[in-house]
Amino acid sequence: MKYAFWNNKGGTGKTSLIFQSINGYAEKFPDKKILAIDMCPQANLSELMLGGLNNGGSEKLLKRHGLVPRCSIGGYFQQRLPAPYLPPVFRAQDYITTPHDDNSEIPSNIDLICGDPLLELQANAVNTLANQSIPGTNTWIAVIDWLKDLLSQIQDSYDTIFIDCNPSFSMYTQIALATSDRIILPVMADDSSRRAIRNAFSLIYGLKLPSDIYSAYAFATKLKSGERQLPQIHLIVKNRITQYMGSASAYAAVLAAIDSDIKDLLKTNPTLFTFASEQEAFIEVRDFQTTGVVAFAKGLPFSKLKPGKQSINGHRVQVKQEYLTNSKDSLNALITKL
Repeated sequence: MKYAFWNNKGGTGKTSLIFQSINGYAEKFPDKKILAIDMCPQANLSELMLGGLNNGGSEKLLKRHGLVPRCSIGGYFQQRLPAPYLPPVFRAQDYITTPHDDNSEIPSNIDLICGDPLLELQANAVNTLANQSIPGTNTWIAVIDWLKDLLSQIQDSYDTIFIDCNPSFSMYTQIALATSDRIILPVMADDSSRRAIRNAFSLIYGLKLPSDIYSAYAFATKLKSGERQLPQIHLIVKNRITQYMGSASAYAAVLAAIDSDIKDLLKTNPTLFTFASEQEAFIEVRDFQTTGVVAFAKGLPFSKLKPGKQSINGHRVQVKQEYLTNSKDSLNALITKL
């Protein structure tokens, strides 16, 4: 099963959520082999996996980028640019890192394809290649299949694959989503998150496009024309929810409106979802607060984080046991849905 964590709105806590979800899932299922793919140019997931800010995650990532071939998704794309429509000879293992080797707190059953800022530099070239007109070749589908081509060598080695996607809908994000089976959609309790959900359904499934002009160019249209399956929405995560609680809060009304939107879509487009009712659609994840900040800085799963006073970038902060327990409970509730 391949899960993509994506929302076309930034700031929803997606990367910290997927980092903790991957680690929690790996700890819960130690006999499963897991692959994390960082398809975001910021490569924050990779830095976290390799140690976080305080433990040299950025420097370790740069070392992966300095290998020959470049050990990252950008290194693989670099190899595909001269051979966009037929896979060249390559070894998928050249692009795989085992984070536990650099960060012993990460479960050893996780492998990683590192993120890479090269994705942004490559984006225009990839988009141009995907839109070439070559008789007898569906160039868009050939490029969309790049990640599938990579996974074809190694997919049988992994039980579950997690893909961290960029908030954009750039070609590299479309490649990630086209490879996925299921989408985890994090949202927050604000109007922009509600709009982002609507935008997500327009971008992925071509729903409620402003004009029929766009239909022929829609992601869903082109994917179906290439006889590829669309990913389904598996879970909508109401993230950082405790910031907005309160029955009289305007934010509660936004969350109710999101519920209503999904309920309506379930009636009109049930095949887009893995669930049958809006009750199954949502999970609430409490704000990780200081617990999340410390885990982020140190590249630690919540299971490895200790309560008490700690030093982060020269500042003394405190991880409260209650907040740490709440974070673990929220994460466990999410993992049971996977």
